Amino acid sequence: MKLAEALIERANLQKRLDALKERMTANARIAEGDTPAEDAMALLAEYERSAAVLLDYIRRINVTNLSAHLEPGVSLMNAIAQRDILRKRQQAYLALANAAMGAAQRVYGQVEVRYQRVVDVAALRRQADELALAARELDTRLQAANWSVELVEA
Repeated sequence: MKLAEALIERANLQKRLDALKERMTANARIAEGDTPAEDAMALLAEYERSAAVLLDYIRRINVTNLSAHLEPGVSLMNAIAQRDILRKRQQAYLALANAAMGAAQRVYGQVEVRYQRVVDVAALRRQADELALAARELDTRLQAANWSVELVEA
């Protein structure tokens, strides 16, 4: 099985667990004299089976990401961490630029307060765009690797 297939299966299992949890809780309590639409305890057993399968996928994916390399000296795990940090940095640059662009405000009262920008918004946005591009390019390389790397057997 390819790593990409395991990642898809992991996502499906996570959604399945969420759905099972909703179904369990919806059928945990009913009005006196009614019958539940589903057996909450049977759903709980199914939840536990699915959670065990998910745990196996997560472990195998993590071992694969640690052992497989995007390029010499760069494990998939390190590349994923780098991509995630690029995205965080991009968000921070955009947040700073957006904060500086806040609506022009003047507070009237005893003293009028005028606000001014203390950062270069255009430069921050350019840097955010560069970080986003780097993250997208790295993500594309990771996606390609996911379809070429075999999932490690447990």
